[in-house]
Amino acid sequence: MEFTLSWETIVISQVVIVAAYVVFGIAGFGTALISAPLLAHMVPIGRLIPILALLDFIAAVTNVIKDRRHAEYRELRLLIPFMMAGSLVGAWLLMTIMPRLLLLLLGLFAVAYGLYALSRFKPTAAISRGWAVPVGLVGGVFSAMFGSGGFIYALYLSNRITAKEGFRASQSTIIGFSTLTRIILFLIAGIYADLTMLAYAALLLPAMFAGVHIGRRLTLGLTRERFLMIVNTLLITSGGALILRYLSGA
Repeated sequence: MEFTLSWETIVISQVVIVAAYVVFGIAGFGTALISAPLLAHMVPIGRLIPILALLDFIAAVTNVIKDRRHAEYRELRLLIPFMMAGSLVGAWLLMTIMPRLLLLLLGLFAVAYGLYALSRFKPTAAISRGWAVPVGLVGGVFSAMFGSGGFIYALYLSNRITAKEGFRASQSTIIGFSTLTRIILFLIAGIYADLTMLAYAALLLPAMFAGVHIGRRLTLGLTRERFLMIVNTLLITSGGALILRYLSGA
């Protein structure tokens, strides 16, 4: 599928990106989980994920500047090296796996996470620091391939950090490092040489900032659990649509 920058693509993308970054403003992650299944119908996954990496990096850096003093760097120092290694593997897979197979994997990933989130399952005991190794590796792979390993890092950090401020700051910091790693890899691979793709990313910046702002405002009048229930239902629907598209051969 070729990437063409039509007015229809731009308008629909603006709406999707606002919705995705509303989620980011509330939860600190999840933008690609919301936007990628929807935008993948118009933009090739191999182009969409690098675009979302740019937007996620800017959004994460904005949060880190505000909350960096609360970050738990002891936890992050163990996660980051393995996250970077996983990102290398994920970037290679992104550039070598068939695009249609990526659509199927993304659909399955979106549905699986949506169902998991709606189940409200939570571990009953704190996990050890040793889990930083598989969490970093798997999170890196998913970050590079699908643009979102954030929920994997969140599962780990939420069981290691009790303070709300510490968790949020640490989550933003790891997302910032994760997206920076992906941007460097994609830059080396020459993906950002596509000026049409960069123009597309630039056009989405206002929608990204608007979504983050709205998300922060919504936290004042809407419980996070209720909002994320709506989001995860949409996530399952979007992922299911991609799976059906793969099965139909479209």
